[in-house]
Amino acid sequence: MSYIFRGKFAFALKIIILAAVTAILSLLTQSAFASGEYAIGAFLAFGILILNFTYLTKFSIPIKFFAPGILFFIAFVIAPIIFTLTMSNYNYQTGNYISKDEAVEQVLILGVEPDAAQTTFDLVSGKLSNGEDAILVSDIANNKFFLSTKDSKTDLNAGQVSINEYGVATTAPGFTELSADELSTNTTYSQITYTYQDGYYIKIEGQGVGAVFRRVLTYDAKTDTMNNIITGATYVNNNRGNFVLKGSEETILKPGWRAPNWFANYAKLVTDPRVRGPLIKVFLWTVVFAGLTVLSTFSFGLLLALALNKTMRGRRIYRSILILPYAMPSVMSILIWAGMFDSQFGAINNILHTDIAWFSSASFARAAVLLVNLWLGFPYFYLICSGSLQAIPSELMEAAAIDGANPRQVFRRITLPLLLQILSPLLIASFAFNFNNFNLIYLLTGGGPRKELDGEIAGATDILISYTYKIAFGQNIHDFGLASAISVLIFFLVASISFYGLRKSKVMETFG
Repeated sequence: MSYIFRGKFAFALKIIILAAVTAILSLLTQSAFASGEYAIGAFLAFGILILNFTYLTKFSIPIKFFAPGILFFIAFVIAPIIFTLTMSNYNYQTGNYISKDEAVEQVLILGVEPDAAQTTFDLVSGKLSNGEDAILVSDIANNKFFLSTKDSKTDLNAGQVSINEYGVATTAPGFTELSADELSTNTTYSQITYTYQDGYYIKIEGQGVGAVFRRVLTYDAKTDTMNNIITGATYVNNNRGNFVLKGSEETILKPGWRAPNWFANYAKLVTDPRVRGPLIKVFLWTVVFAGLTVLSTFSFGLLLALALNKTMRGRRIYRSILILPYAMPSVMSILIWAGMFDSQFGAINNILHTDIAWFSSASFARAAVLLVNLWLGFPYFYLICSGSLQAIPSELMEAAAIDGANPRQVFRRITLPLLLQILSPLLIASFAFNFNNFNLIYLLTGGGPRKELDGEIAGATDILISYTYKIAFGQNIHDFGLASAISVLIFFLVASISFYGLRKSKVMETFG
């Protein structure tokens, strides 16, 4: 059958597959550029060129096997690292999400105040025949009607409009009312300031209601300042993503914008006690958690491997039972354990006849986390220890026994050192994995317990990755810049520990 995939048939099949991939990537490239995602579009265009050059030429045979992997590596490893590094040097948090142009526009929209009489009108949102956004306004008290856009106002008489039973105009020449569905799916209509008179504007306050405001703030692009035309106050660009009151940087205009703050987020990790204190506490617990997890799971897995390494009746059944926790999805296991630790209805308290609030006490919550992780991790180490024990030559054991060594000495002097040499890379990998074991913490304890009333973000069982998640996606403030800085710190910590461990275990020399 192999001859089918050679010659003209294979070449035609390659062309068809390559054409299909190129067409899909071209469509995605066009969509990316149309959406303003120029980096993604450029990468997809680069991918198209690389794939076609690789598979349509005989430049290099090995590259044909590596090209897809290299592209995926760039897209899903290199690019996220670069993006995280970039964002760690930005003021990118709640109130500073958008670009500067968008922020200026939003500040001007919000920089208004109502007129002295707090005048309101009934109105209908719609569009003019030229597609411009407009409102049909009804001044019922004075029996006046007019059309208003962002830049102009057109008065109408009662004969030009259709009036409903409430005295509100609903139609006018050249004006088309928007449906309720159109209004609900597009919020831009409520953000527009519509022309009224003498520096006053109409701003939509609710469905069918508008209020009269006057603009308080103006923007001077030349000096890059916001000016309050009522009080004369000037707000200057602080070069950190906000306009601040001149002479009083604590008074800022919101929203701000994403702006480079270079190493300010990294400096905050050291200089800001509100960040430094919780970070140190979380880091220490992360190291303890990862270390104890590796020690406990490895020890228990090795103990079981040694016990079942001897011939006994039903050994296959025992081995099958021991790997069940490893075969079950971890998410399901964690949620089951969370229910078992419930203080009122949990099986653990019922069996022990206790009333322990496992997730309300820091000590008990940490003990529960370690216990559950032991349950999830020991089958893995049992499997690899069983395989490693089989790889140790039996002649070494026999020679040691002949020399008079007892089983304990054989284990301490021969078995354990050989196992550690074989399994060192896996122990290091397990430490790195548990250093970032987000699922366990998030699903079991949520990082708690914590003193939420005191404004604490870090809980007793939070590790660095869950603490970072809360900073980035917390309930009140989302600080993506600071979270990115901590993510970079985690990356270098895990990479350094892994590299050091691999060097000590001499694994790199083996592959060298």
